[in-house]
Amino acid sequence: MRRETLKNAAVSTLVGATLVTGAVLLAPGWGEDGGAPAGPAARALAAAGAGAPAAPADLKALISDREDRVRARPEDAGAWAVLGAAYVERAAQTGDFALYPKADRALRRSLEVRPAAKGNVAALVGLGSLANARHDWAAGRTWGEKARELDRKSWAVYPVLVDANNGLGDHGAAGKAMDTLQELASGPQVKGREALVYRDKGWREDAAALAYDAALTSSTRAEKAAALGRQGELAWERGEAAEALEHHEAALEEDPEARRALAGRARALAALGRTGEAQRDWRTVLEELPLAEYALEAGELDDALGLDGDAGTRYSQVRTLVAGAREHGVDGDLVLARYEADHGDPAAAVRLLQGEWRQGHRSAHVADAMGWALYRAGRAEDALPFAKLATGQGLRSALFSYHRGEIERKLGSYGPARRHIGEALRTNPDFSPLLAPAAREALEDLGEPAAGGPSDLWGDGPDEITRGDEGEAAEAAEEGAEDASGSASASAGAGARDASGSPSAPASASAGAGASPPAGAPAPRPRPESASPSQTPSTGPR
Repeated sequence: MRRETLKNAAVSTLVGATLVTGAVLLAPGWGEDGGAPAGPAARALAAAGAGAPAAPADLKALISDREDRVRARPEDAGAWAVLGAAYVERAAQTGDFALYPKADRALRRSLEVRPAAKGNVAALVGLGSLANARHDWAAGRTWGEKARELDRKSWAVYPVLVDANNGLGDHGAAGKAMDTLQELASGPQVKGREALVYRDKGWREDAAALAYDAALTSSTRAEKAAALGRQGELAWERGEAAEALEHHEAALEEDPEARRALAGRARALAALGRTGEAQRDWRTVLEELPLAEYALEAGELDDALGLDGDAGTRYSQVRTLVAGAREHGVDGDLVLARYEADHGDPAAAVRLLQGEWRQGHRSAHVADAMGWALYRAGRAEDALPFAKLATGQGLRSALFSYHRGEIERKLGSYGPARRHIGEALRTNPDFSPLLAPAAREALEDLGEPAAGGPSDLWGDGPDEITRGDEGEAAEAAEEGAEDASGSASASAGAGARDASGSPSAPASASAGAGASPPAGAPAPRPRPESASPSQTPSTGPR
């Protein structure tokens, strides 16, 4: 693949909030003095060397083997590094976030025994993977850059940098890391990442072809299950629920413990109207892989079916799971904000997302969530620049398009609203059991365009933020946030504070309190009583 095709690649995860789901990433340095494991543990280590996921039973065996190893040889830096990375991978498979502190201790112990300056790249990569799994993207990038400084030829460094930079919204840096990964490694895992690059650029056919190649060339059942699950996710995003179901069922045949594939099957079954089976799958998923994003999806299915009690139980579970994950260092504010925007307190969602934005978490997923939270909090004009930022980066997301269309509809921009809501339903007619029916109703309410064609033959033109100046957009948003800090304290006199403890305006702030639009985005038309966006900081990302 030519370098220019990856320049602004965004290898993002679904919902923007998932764990690492790939591999231990550490084959080198597993133990210097004859500590090679045997049997299932050896298979897990071999999978790690190829960048592939390990079978759950094999990974458990590897953890047990390395725990025995470090007890017997506490100065074995390589064994500590592999143990820490294996804990991270095991947490991704099970949702047991209590493994993260154990991983942190093991990886830091590895660095104590053999400092980074003496070539301990494996521990640095492990700490980067751990930070990414906790959604601490800045720390993930820092660890990844330290590892790259030590060994630019280690392929395991670059997935860490790709994920971290995408979490920070730095798609140019992520694309460069992906370029280097392609130069250093090949095989199903690299093809799978290429598929996600194409997906996020909107090149669906190319993404599907690469995902197919990754599945075809997989060498283990666990690796093939992961590749088939990726095919299922891509089919789902294209609105092909029946095909998605086939891929996820094939993945489960390869690996019956592939709970992410089971979640994908639940999603596809719901879209096909097989809601009883979907609910059954969601129950199993949440028993064995209890993630907040899955509880939210399951709750929305129950909600759509009119099962208010069941939905309430799932929504409560979202809060519980986010709080439990936070105890182990996991940032779940993006999922919690999505829940609050639609089912709780939109003002709280805005505050949570302000905290994310100030930490540098500026992916398309965070931009979309911020736009929707502002809209739900009654601030559609402030929301639109964020919605444009989310839809202007290439990813063809039905959810993003629907959110933007509803914001435009609220602002009276009926032509763009009709276009974007229609695009959401063309992209995936069943993208949400709650919101897809709402989208169809909204499109019907909008009706057909007026006869005679548009009065403005040029329309509103392409969004400026699609011209590749996302970095400038983030910089301008940050400058607006800095300008905002003083007056935000005053506007928060009621005592509202955001997730990081900094003052923030309540959702009921006056019409003049608006978010600073990203650079290149058309500024909202000021209302007579409003100040300009640059003067009104109370909800601007800080």
